[in-house]
Amino acid sequence: MRVDLHSHTVFSDGDLIPAELVRRAMFLGHDAIAITDHVDMTNLEYVVTNLVKAVDLSDDHIKVIPGVEITHVPPSKIAEIARRARKLGAEWIVVHGETVSEPVAEGTNLAAATNPDIDILAHPGLITEKEAQAAADNDVVLEITGRMWHNITNGHVACMARRVGAMMVVDSDTHSPENLMTEEMAMKVALGAGLTMEEASRAVRVTPYEVIRHL
Repeated sequence: MRVDLHSHTVFSDGDLIPAELVRRAMFLGHDAIAITDHVDMTNLEYVVTNLVKAVDLSDDHIKVIPGVEITHVPPSKIAEIARRARKLGAEWIVVHGETVSEPVAEGTNLAAATNPDIDILAHPGLITEKEAQAAADNDVVLEITGRMWHNITNGHVACMARRVGAMMVVDSDTHSPENLMTEEMAMKVALGAGLTMEEASRAVRVTPYEVIRHL
């Protein structure tokens, strides 16, 4: 069992075409995978119109969800990019949060957390309690990430999410084949972030299934 809601292909900076990404995810026991390539206002249409075709890779063993990761877009533009992505057919909207490993614009976390049209705030770095509370209020899921460097603030993200009751999921942020995680590895990432066994199990085995139930 495994649902991964953050991954990349050759349509942005990933190494794999969608078919190979999906096949490798199936091999590791995934029930669903969201393909969420990086977008801004310049490549949005190209990426989404191609990723919606990846739905054809779904079969009885895996569900493929076409999405985007809105990345390094000025905070004031995030809502418009999300709206356009939905209109083009994106079913899953991730925002590239204020990771400490990249110069993401201040205000990105809050712009995502206050927008109910956003599904996941990815690797939000040193997220504030106010931002985490906004995410909880708007059903924006906070990500515990397996991605190197982004993951150095996982413990802080978990602490803020716990404090305000925000939902958490564990994603791989896959760019290369070796980034995909089994359920066992996802549990280790969750526990390493300081989640209890009960919290980790919910973040890996329950919440991901709940949030894609409507898709």
